[in-house]
Amino acid sequence: MFKKVLVANRGEIAVRILMACEERGLATATVFSDADRTALHVRYADEAYYIGPAKPTESYLRMDKIIGVAKRCGADAIHPGYGFLAENADFAQAVIDAGLTFIGPPPEAIRLLGNKVAARRTMKKAGVPVVPGTDADVSDAEAIAEARNLGFPVMIKAAAGGGGKGMRLVSDPAELPRALAAARREAKGSFGDDTIYLEKIIPNARHIEVQLLADNYGNVVSLGERECSIQRRHQKMIEESPSPVVTQEMREQMGAVAVRAAKAAGYTNAGTVEFLVDPDMNFYFLEVNTRLQVEHPVTEVVTGVDIVKEQLAIAAGRRLRWKQEDIQLRGWAIEVRITSEDPYNNFLPAGGRITHLSRPTGPGVRIESGIYEGFVVSLYYDPLLAKMIVWGETRAEAILRMRRALREFRISGIKTTIPFHQRIMDSARFQAGHFDTRFLEDGGFSMGSVGNPEKEEVAALASALLADRESKERVTFRKMEGPAGKMSLWKQAALLGGLRR
Repeated sequence: MFKKVLVANRGEIAVRILMACEERGLATATVFSDADRTALHVRYADEAYYIGPAKPTESYLRMDKIIGVAKRCGADAIHPGYGFLAENADFAQAVIDAGLTFIGPPPEAIRLLGNKVAARRTMKKAGVPVVPGTDADVSDAEAIAEARNLGFPVMIKAAAGGGGKGMRLVSDPAELPRALAAARREAKGSFGDDTIYLEKIIPNARHIEVQLLADNYGNVVSLGERECSIQRRHQKMIEESPSPVVTQEMREQMGAVAVRAAKAAGYTNAGTVEFLVDPDMNFYFLEVNTRLQVEHPVTEVVTGVDIVKEQLAIAAGRRLRWKQEDIQLRGWAIEVRITSEDPYNNFLPAGGRITHLSRPTGPGVRIESGIYEGFVVSLYYDPLLAKMIVWGETRAEAILRMRRALREFRISGIKTTIPFHQRIMDSARFQAGHFDTRFLEDGGFSMGSVGNPEKEEVAALASALLADRESKERVTFRKMEGPAGKMSLWKQAALLGGLRR
């Protein structure tokens, strides 16, 4: 077993990995940028090292700096977390070439599965069902001809893509040339590779993924599935395990296919095989995420397997201590991603200082975060503030517990997506499990009345009037004149209350 791990990441995932290392008795080090000098992961690690300005390309994406820190501090392994360099095959190879252990899959598997076109070819050869589409880089002329064969709508995808970058949904043949050009530009800018391919759209599909663990001795186990269909612009918002539509028979089938996919790619460590599932419950290979997933806690909660600690053990050369028959799902888990975005303003990023933070507690509630009261949220990085995971014996209990926990979770000073998640939990369609990946776009979903600013204004006015009625001196509340009159009514009410106190 290695003795010291450098966590080459930031935020909640860095804290999560540092905790797992501590429970394994490992010394820890981490890195930070100018924007993260007072970040929680810096405080938690045994040692922390400065690596540059806030801009990721000058800090967290600098392979040379990170490997240099690892050598300087005496770390013998690096965990990349997710994002940044986690799925960079060149980084994994550079770590190995430096005589260090990379806590993740081998560079060859990352490189193979990181190219979606090569991954599709490998999966088809292994007998894994894939979404109909092209299996090679195509020119614009070839793409237009192939789109006619597939039938519209089609999805343009970046071969080196991820996170929704370089993706374009095309329903009208006349839009295809412009969409191809835009997808290539975005792919080139995001990944340095403008290779694209096409996939047939599967209407009303669900996004369901299977978590895997694989050791270096050919042993692979499936840890069940996660339902990830609640998405916005191809970004997951809410995940749960198990899926409300997957039967035990289907779970075993998907797990067996995922295991076959991992073996075909020579995969080891933790990974996720993603599938699209059509309304007839046919499933098709989508891609493999060659890293720890943001949503891994829901699987941990229902299986009892600590995926991060298993990553450490596998990287140290240990055999899996789990067999497939050992993996049983118990109860139901739901995760929401709380981000620093304004759901009332088209999810506009919202940086700033957190002036108040109150976390929910109670049975079945787990929070992973990298924030604290007084922390300044930077706009340089992903807006994820925290993940909240709840467990219940049934899906209904998990939803009710999540509603309660969201109501108790208070973050002041910045806008967050907590009201958005409250609205989802109140949705009858979500509660019934009747949704797919187009739920937010096509389901008539809106923020509705949860946290509605107009209702907040009414409530603030009512509170001010009640306070006035109970006071000894009667104060007439009327719309202010002059500069104060430009404030919203609830701000005026708050001001009056503050003056009275």
